[in-house]
Amino acid sequence: MRLPSAVRAACVTLAVAAGLSLSSAAYADSGSISLHVLKGGWIIGGSGGSGTLVFHGQRYPVSIGGLSYGFVFGGSEAHLHGTVSHIRRPQDVSGVYGAAGAGAAVGRGVQAIVLTNQNGAVLSLSGRQTGLMVNADLSGLALTVR
Repeated sequence: MRLPSAVRAACVTLAVAAGLSLSSAAYADSGSISLHVLKGGWIIGGSGGSGTLVFHGQRYPVSIGGLSYGFVFGGSEAHLHGTVSHIRRPQDVSGVYGAAGAGAAVGRGVQAIVLTNQNGAVLSLSGRQTGLMVNADLSGLALTVR
């Protein structure tokens, strides 16, 4: 059975495109990250902090800033640790990570979150949170690798 040349060309093009996308994903790497974040607000909230990215044995300082809008009340401090994946270089971690969520923290608690930025970097974080914070909001968190 012979395939028409247009179908054959389409199959070859599809196979090449799939191979290129798989090879670019194969070059993506991961690292570890730790963050210290302070949050506070009343209707409009803000967050800030710092952290460290470890990528290929090198340490890179990270600064954190963000805003949230919705139902926000209180303040909290979080120490988060985890991984960042789908990066090729440390600067891929820099960007805006958006989230919509709801939660509450009274005293000490455990927090876990997965976020993605515009570069495709995926943060998988968990850790402890201390303070009094009640929220149902849209928020954005900006990370900058210095």
